[in-house]
Amino acid sequence: MGRRPTIDRDELARLVAQGLSVAELAGHFGVSESGVLQAKRSAGLVKGLLDHKAALPWKVAREHTQSGPATNLRNLSAAAQGRAPQPERLNTALRWAQRLVDNDLDVAYDPAEGFREVPVAGVSHVAAVLAAARLALARE
Repeated sequence: MGRRPTIDRDELARLVAQGLSVAELAGHFGVSESGVLQAKRSAGLVKGLLDHKAALPWKVAREHTQSGPATNLRNLSAAAQGRAPQPERLNTALRWAQRLVDNDLDVAYDPAEGFREVPVAGVSHVAAVLAAARLALARE
């Protein structure tokens, strides 16, 4: 029985920084893709998942997860957490949210009907998500 392949953490970090895929890393080190993912986690090279619960506080039905409002709120949430999406996606989300804020509108969600624009009632959810995103973007 042969010796199990090992992954050198420094070399792994260097190759990850160069942009090698998990499959390429697995081939390079002679391990499975699962082994590479485990090594990346162990070395602290995996970014944690983003939490969009503040931006999407509703239990969104599967058929509504890719709707414009859901996507825009997730993109604003990603920006607020320091991981802004591609510029065109971010710009779309910022313009959408600013239009709602400028017109005193907010979003409401119903699992049967989906998202809809409604007049602001109290504190605007969209305004809060937009403000958090703009604050984080200003820090960059």
